[in-house]
Amino acid sequence: MIEEVIRATTPDEAYFWGTHSGAELDLLIIKDGKRIGLECKRMDAPRLTPSMRAAFTDLELSKLLVIYPGPHLYALAENIRTIPLAHLAGRPETLLE
Repeated sequence: MIEEVIRATTPDEAYFWGTHSGAELDLLIIKDGKRIGLECKRMDAPRLTPSMRAAFTDLELSKLLVIYPGPHLYALAENIRTIPLAHLAGRPETLLE
């Protein structure tokens, strides 16, 4: 999934992010000066985690998206939301909108 997102969004830069204390972010995309975080979850109803909060703050993200197999778009916090994997099918560039 991460390779497909990188291929479709053609970011200026792309990274995995992790701290010594264990916080992680699956993908950090930098595109046109925007910092977008991506987390991939297999659960049906992802929740906001301490790692997501740390990544959002420490990396000064404009938004953080949690890609998951469920059917609903919903907010976890301000500028942190879920996005169903099916929603991205054929349109992964919507991650940059």
